[in-house]
Amino acid sequence: MMVKQLIANRVLALQQALQPFFETVLQDPAHGERTMIANFMTGDPQEPPPPGFVEALQRYSVPTATDWFAYRFQHEPARQAAATSLGTELGVEFTAEDIFLTRAAGGAIALALHTVVDPGDEVVFLSPPWFFYEAMILASGATPVRVRLEPPAFDLGVEAILTALGPRTRAILINTPHNPSGRIYSAAALQRLANGLAEAAVRYGRPIWVISDEAYSRILFDDRRFVSPGIFYPYSMLAHTYSKTTLTPGQRLGYLALAPGLPQAETMRAALLHVLLSSGLAMPDAVMQYALPDIDGLRINVAAIQRRRDRMVPELRRQGYHVPLPEATFYLLPQAPGGDDRTFCALLAENGVAVLPGHVIELPGYFRISLTATDEMVERSLPVFAHAIQHANSSALRT
Repeated sequence: MMVKQLIANRVLALQQALQPFFETVLQDPAHGERTMIANFMTGDPQEPPPPGFVEALQRYSVPTATDWFAYRFQHEPARQAAATSLGTELGVEFTAEDIFLTRAAGGAIALALHTVVDPGDEVVFLSPPWFFYEAMILASGATPVRVRLEPPAFDLGVEAILTALGPRTRAILINTPHNPSGRIYSAAALQRLANGLAEAAVRYGRPIWVISDEAYSRILFDDRRFVSPGIFYPYSMLAHTYSKTTLTPGQRLGYLALAPGLPQAETMRAALLHVLLSSGLAMPDAVMQYALPDIDGLRINVAAIQRRRDRMVPELRRQGYHVPLPEATFYLLPQAPGGDDRTFCALLAENGVAVLPGHVIELPGYFRISLTATDEMVERSLPVFAHAIQHANSSALRT
């Protein structure tokens, strides 16, 4: 007998949402047989981790008690270290009981969604997004509602977000600093958003949550300052990760923080802990929790990332590319000459340079460059970028 359907409809939907990622990133030409001179595809490490990272993992891998490797649901010294650090960064006080340790920011976002979303609810997210937002919303049982950010500035579209709200809206998932544009949302924009959400809560009879992905809050350029929506809106949950600040994405460590001043905070604390335990024990491994206070103070070399930005942006502009200057994150976001990101990125790959085509992040006509590549890769790639735009322009003239 032929079985008509083995998997859930929501899984079919999230498979479709993830198809560009599977077809492009997991088929990264840098992982194939072609020799690549520069891999800008993803924000993966291509240099050793910050000094102290390996030593921390080694140190806390050695047991000092018989129960060293027992279940560690929420290691209190780690929660306190994260609360202190986040409070210093944002200029407000966080308590350890409002920090929930997770497997990086992705785990924190999933925890937040599964805690507040019911089937039939809607979750607004901003496009271009991180690869996984739509699929994560679908996995939670909610309906994704996208709001597009307008290039080239990619400013927070407060009016567009508020227009997208309705009686089924349960949460808004935002990302600041924004991947892929590198935009840091302003305090004024976040305040307008908070005011609009407060009005919508009265209109619809329940609060609308802000889930703020703040993975790049410590990867800032030109001495800029990061501002969190949690400062302005109490119904906020802030997702943080050490995978970006230490550029160790395979070691999953982060947390979800409840915003200061959240009404009925004790109810949320209990709910988050129950969801954390019922969703496959989704807390970090014990060793990562022990190491968090040491890891919290570590950083990748942000000055080196900015140096690569400052080398590439002027040179790409000189070559004829349209590329904004990012304020934060690891990424550059040039327009693809000719407007066809698939064809142009394939041309770069044929000449040994791997970049991310924009259609993978809902931004056709652009491509993303990750500055986690080495300085040597940057220098080797620049002649290839020059050749590629010349080829694209000459091809356009022939058509």
